Amino acid sequence: MKALNGPQRGPLSPRPIRTPHPRGTDSDVLVIGSGAGGSVVARELAAAGRQVTVLEEGPRVGTGSIAAATPAENMRHLYRQGGLIPVFGTPTLAYGEGRCVGGTTVVNGGLLWEPPPALLNRWAAESGVAGYRAADLAAHLGLIAHRLGVAAQPHGAGNHDSRLLAAGAEHLGWQWQPAHRAVRGCRHSNRCTTGCPTGAKQSMAVSYLPEAEELGARIVPGTRVLRILHEDGAATGVVAAGPGGRTVVHRAREVFLAAGPLRTPALLQRSRIHRRTAGRELSLHVNLRTVARFDEPVHADRGTIFTAQVHEFAADGVLMMPSNVTRGALAAALASRPPQLLDRLLAAFGTLGSYTTQVRMQGKARILAAPRGGLLLRHGMTSADHSLLREAFRRTSEVLFAAGARELIPPVATARPLHSRAEAEEFCRRVRPGDWELVSVHGMASARMGLPGRGGTCDEHGRPHGFRRLRVCDASVLPGVTGISPQGTVMAFAHEIAERFLHTSPGRP
Repeated sequence: MKALNGPQRGPLSPRPIRTPHPRGTDSDVLVIGSGAGGSVVARELAAAGRQVTVLEEGPRVGTGSIAAATPAENMRHLYRQGGLIPVFGTPTLAYGEGRCVGGTTVVNGGLLWEPPPALLNRWAAESGVAGYRAADLAAHLGLIAHRLGVAAQPHGAGNHDSRLLAAGAEHLGWQWQPAHRAVRGCRHSNRCTTGCPTGAKQSMAVSYLPEAEELGARIVPGTRVLRILHEDGAATGVVAAGPGGRTVVHRAREVFLAAGPLRTPALLQRSRIHRRTAGRELSLHVNLRTVARFDEPVHADRGTIFTAQVHEFAADGVLMMPSNVTRGALAAALASRPPQLLDRLLAAFGTLGSYTTQVRMQGKARILAAPRGGLLLRHGMTSADHSLLREAFRRTSEVLFAAGARELIPPVATARPLHSRAEAEEFCRRVRPGDWELVSVHGMASARMGLPGRGGTCDEHGRPHGFRRLRVCDASVLPGVTGISPQGTVMAFAHEIAERFLHTSPGRP
């Protein structure tokens, strides 16, 4: 395909985009997005003396404002579409991502795992791209862990739900371990996923981005990039809508695209850059939520999120962890259940635990950039995925009953509560693909790194094939699905992409 090898004219080749819009800022480096990937590039390039401007669609919200708002208000303010982006298919699932300065790192659980060496080796073999194996990324991962204070998260004064999960795993002889989190002095506020109210979680908004600003970078919130400008196979800037809705052009010598696994491929499509490959294969983790009732007090609203993870089935792409819960979150999660059941559970709230089972999907989702900035997403869950979901829930029920659960509420709106492993086995035999209630907060590989002949959109430098002065540096560029929380992997890849850029373009222009 000629379009993959350069800016030749043809049916698939990119046409240059020129615009009459008013002129905005001129920068040496323009970074689109301020999440895990964009923040790394902004900080590293600013440290090297480059003039960096970061354009972020969402608002800038400080720790004080997060603490003063309710979790529901922060959901509306910090998430795109309130955390409910539909991904159509059987079943339709809800996708959640941050839309604020710091991106999804502001509203995630702060989990930061190193990618397993075997995963990186497989990616290298499948993608044909060298330089991203464990030995290549080790220094980056060590630096990230040091800067963010990554450590095993101990149980706090609360977290009895975590202790119960760990006890159930030990009873079965299953492997579990404390979660690795980017946090300094966690105060166990149980609000990680709606923004840390103390600043303990080391999101990009309190770590990399302030450092980038101290080094001279400029962050511009409330600015939505509409398309990337390019001519003769080279990016020249972007067209963006600012806070007042005025459309302006931001010119740059280099553009780094880090708008997230949904918006990055959509921007490539809108900019006539690899429209047939960008967004064609979005990889997802999906989450099953199981509510467990115990005889003993649990008080899952006390403590912090994710202090234990069951890794027994990690090789199969299945992780189990407590998600902590509030009354409001419980009511929202079980809103489709019969009112009498919800009333009974709320009355027993102190004995409830909420558990998330993360499953790595084989089927891919597709992203289509719709008119007026919208997106259309559709997934293709396979029969193997459905079988894995059934097995994942069966294992979850097994460990929770081993932990002493007396009742489980499975992630299917029409299902009755389960009171034994036998009932859970029967549920797994009867559940259909369209029955599951699924959410996802991890997307990746939607503009993946790899050789053109192997389906890659970007080369080993993060550059879309055939393009210059444009690099992708967020979860989109990962060669595949991680099976673990992807933030650490995204940041390591972004560090490597930034280092390669500085090595080939070390000085100021």
